[in-house]
Amino acid sequence: MSDTAIEEEELTLTEAAAERIKSQLAKRGSGLGLRVGVRKSGCSGYMYTMDYADQIDADDDVFEAHGAKVVVERRHMEVLRGTTLDFRSEGLNRMFRFDNPHAKNACGCGESFTV
Repeated sequence: MSDTAIEEEELTLTEAAAERIKSQLAKRGSGLGLRVGVRKSGCSGYMYTMDYADQIDADDDVFEAHGAKVVVERRHMEVLRGTTLDFRSEGLNRMFRFDNPHAKNACGCGESFTV
């Protein structure tokens, strides 16, 4: 994946998100990257999931930018395709943010979304 190319099939990683992933993996002391997915839940339908990626399986897609990797199980790409993963500091809050072109609505608490 090119750092500047945004293709429909890809998940894009901003430099801020990549730096956060690298710092969290360094603090943990192990891991290949960040594992991202979705699960049915919440008031709107889907929730994002995140965990450390300690291995890459045959059914995983790997997206790399700015020296960090995001691992996504292929079956989640239907919902995540075209998404940009960012890391933002807003006041006292620091969080990963998903800019998903398929998300039509989000619930009031911001925990779930519909496609």
